[in-house]
Amino acid sequence: MTRFSRRYFLTTAGIVATVPLLKGCLGNPPEPPSKVKQTAPLKSAVKPGEEPEVKTAQLGYLPIVESAPLIVAFAKGFFARHGMTDIKIQKQANWGSARDNIKIGAQGGGLDGSQWQMPMPYLLSEGIITDKTKVPMYILCQLNTQGNGIALASKHKGQGLGVNLTGKASYFKELAANGTRFKAAYTFPKVNQEFWIRYWLAAGGIDPDTDVELLTVPTAQTVADMKRGAMDAFSTGDPWPNRIVSEKFGFTPVLTAEMWKAHPEEYFGMRKEWVDRHPLATQAILKGIMEAQQWCDKFENREELAGILSEREYFGVKEAVLLEPLMGKYDLGERQVNDKSLAVMYWKDAKGSVSYPYKSHDLWFLTESVRWGFLPKETLANAKQLIDGVNREDLWKKAAKSLGVAAADIPKSSSRGVEKFFDGVEFDPDNPQAYLDRLKIKKV
Repeated sequence: MTRFSRRYFLTTAGIVATVPLLKGCLGNPPEPPSKVKQTAPLKSAVKPGEEPEVKTAQLGYLPIVESAPLIVAFAKGFFARHGMTDIKIQKQANWGSARDNIKIGAQGGGLDGSQWQMPMPYLLSEGIITDKTKVPMYILCQLNTQGNGIALASKHKGQGLGVNLTGKASYFKELAANGTRFKAAYTFPKVNQEFWIRYWLAAGGIDPDTDVELLTVPTAQTVADMKRGAMDAFSTGDPWPNRIVSEKFGFTPVLTAEMWKAHPEEYFGMRKEWVDRHPLATQAILKGIMEAQQWCDKFENREELAGILSEREYFGVKEAVLLEPLMGKYDLGERQVNDKSLAVMYWKDAKGSVSYPYKSHDLWFLTESVRWGFLPKETLANAKQLIDGVNREDLWKKAAKSLGVAAADIPKSSSRGVEKFFDGVEFDPDNPQAYLDRLKIKKV
């Protein structure tokens, strides 16, 4: 593999202070340099003998609320507090950019770790999305639960499209018959934001592979494409669904939290080689993220959080667009929701730990991949070995104990147990085949 030089990467990607904006992948010119605001340094929490091997790492994020712990850990000094004083966080133009930058690694001008949709760390490890080049990864923590929605264009208002689409299949089939097939978009193929829209449609008797057209659209492009009529729906994280309502060209029929309460969303993962080479630095990064998650989870901090995320260096959107969904206040266009339990969660939710990377959730993402033919059925037979090689819950537990997390907040099992969806379907991690057998629309 040809490696990019550092000079080439800086030229094409564009660097903004300590938060590079990787816009070169979309052909956009670099933005003028500006300074990222950081709070006063926190008192060091580095214990003797636990000084990290290095003080820097290159971490990527996408401008959606799932990335908040990474941004906050940087901006409020939690990384620095644990000895990682030279962390770089890099805004990725899209998920393809994150994939490409993790593939080349920081030594090639890319990334050591990043925020990920699931099961991207597995797809990277197996070389499935990297032209058969395996990029071994470790999942270190979950960044959040909930915080997603499915947005629809205004022309579909008044059709009774909501959480449950039962009885609405004829509407989608009629659109297809009239030559205006319903177009639904997500930000990267064969990962969770595609899974949400597929599950929603299929639960209502709509086959996502035959009754609609599915598209991949970068996160930051979703609003513009919806506005110009290039698609009928998209699935992505806050604040993008909220923006289409505030700008009055769409509505949100369903929050993913209404489909699966406390559902797993996005994760933090790093290159295996980096973690293996820097065990103490890995612990420092994990502890910085965990402290940031605890801070983000407090609703009394969410006004400040919205202010941080809204800055141009991070999301570059109006603070108000972020604050309401962060507080569980959703103007969905056809209804209003004011329920903090449906907001994005970062540390604790209705089912317990958010940050802990449950292996049972990894299994669901792999099972759903098998459901739609994205991975071979044999994946389930080898799932335990695959998950044990990627999911490093042991490193999470070690960091949590060092940080002083209460024993009650450290899960004792790798499984969160049976998961129940809005349509009554259950996923038992001990019997994923039973889940597949019950689903009516599938490819296996």
